[in-house]
Amino acid sequence: MKYNLSTLLATTAIGSCLALSAFAQEVTVVMAPNEVGATSYNPVASSMQPVGTYLIYDRLIAKDENLAYVPQLAESWVEADDGMAWTFTLKPGVTFHNGTPFAAQTVVDWLALYPGTENAYLFDAVERAEVVSELEVRFVMKRPDPNLLYNLSTVFASIPDPAAYAEAGEDYGVFDAVGTGPFRLESFEIGQQTVLVRNDDYAWGPGAATGKPAKIERLTLREIAESSTAFLELKTGGVDMLLNVPTDFVGEVEGASDLSVLQLAGQDLVYMPMNVTQAPFDDIKVREGVAFAINQQEILDAVFGGMGKAADGFLISSLPESKIADEFRISYNPERANKALEDAGWVMGTDGVRTKDGARLSVKLWTQSDSFFRRLSEVVQAQMKAVGVEAELVTFDSAAIRDQYKTGAHQVAVRSYLWDNADILEWFFSATRPFYPNVSMLDDPKAETLKDAAMTGAKNSAEREAAFVAYHEYINSQFPYAPIYEPVQIIGYNAERLVMPEVLHAPRFNTLGFLELDVKE
Repeated sequence: MKYNLSTLLATTAIGSCLALSAFAQEVTVVMAPNEVGATSYNPVASSMQPVGTYLIYDRLIAKDENLAYVPQLAESWVEADDGMAWTFTLKPGVTFHNGTPFAAQTVVDWLALYPGTENAYLFDAVERAEVVSELEVRFVMKRPDPNLLYNLSTVFASIPDPAAYAEAGEDYGVFDAVGTGPFRLESFEIGQQTVLVRNDDYAWGPGAATGKPAKIERLTLREIAESSTAFLELKTGGVDMLLNVPTDFVGEVEGASDLSVLQLAGQDLVYMPMNVTQAPFDDIKVREGVAFAINQQEILDAVFGGMGKAADGFLISSLPESKIADEFRISYNPERANKALEDAGWVMGTDGVRTKDGARLSVKLWTQSDSFFRRLSEVVQAQMKAVGVEAELVTFDSAAIRDQYKTGAHQVAVRSYLWDNADILEWFFSATRPFYPNVSMLDDPKAETLKDAAMTGAKNSAEREAAFVAYHEYINSQFPYAPIYEPVQIIGYNAERLVMPEVLHAPRFNTLGFLELDVKE
């Protein structure tokens, strides 16, 4: 929004002040590309939730910058010695956007919404929730769950008003979303933008937050899948912040007098799933050959300017479950790649493409339409060609590609995820989640046994970690994917307009970041 100077001068002094004040309290932000395409703000039933969900709703538990659990709607919590019960004491005085009080019965009613949804697994270990007092609720467990606090801290454990949720039915989260968070939903245009307005009653921020409402009054979250378009908007003043700046634009941001960069540890992973039910990837030797053809370090250096890390497993490196044995790590090894393809019977042709029984080793490589994925996929395509695999790029709109996966027609793709817990292995490789999110379509009995041990068999954190390492190692041994890249989170913003928090006590720029974000006078 820009104001014409002559128009301002023509108004009264009071009117001018009011207009400028309103302008100063508005901020426009471009969401990260991997959040583009969400179809609702329903955290209970949806498998994809954008950053706005953190702002509309609160959770019982939050995490700080060290991934330690801190209070949000729960003031404190106690686990029984045998892990079979958890008691949560809730913060007093919390209300939903519609004025409904938040209390122990709210939590009981909220948990009852999950059975039968994609996110039911979060609370599969909970037998029931029961009211102890108005502000005290107890979870009675079916079994110990060392991951319960993490589950409660995730975006999918955001708490809507159960009555509003029930009243809206399947439309909940599209036209109305009622939470206790620092912002209220004003409007949501799928694939375009979300407009949020400040919750002036908000006084229960996570962790050591000040307990005050947000400093900005109105927040527009725009969806721009094309990274270069988003960057141009920032550069020309069309938006105030990008939640994801491509690494090849970082130098230009840093060189601009009015722009600046905030860098946070990444929680993303870019990888290449292979559909094990589709030829030629139904042959484990072909999957092995393609997996070891990916030159992660070359991609890190050439595509991302050395910012981030070369991935060699499926979990981000900050997780203890990522510490698998070296023999199970997947990193560039052209000799092994070529041998595996030769062992599978694919012979290198004179044109550089392998053949077998008269057929060419030719596959379709699916990718998304934004520049990040297209550029990366072109490099992956060249790396596959170097070992004799011909890959044709097939591009889909970022919002539509998930539905395409559900057809099962894909062979290989370039994808990314954003998650900071080892249970993401279950999400993308469980036989109970074929097509999407299990794009690899893996259905392996041993993997299922190891998954169950990791997801439900551990009695404490140490057992859970060991079980997930074993699960991670076995998944890698089957080569249903190739690891590619572990990004850092790079936020670009207009430094002449915005004041960033001095210290962000959170792992991502979400609730606390937007609570403390300010606009210069």
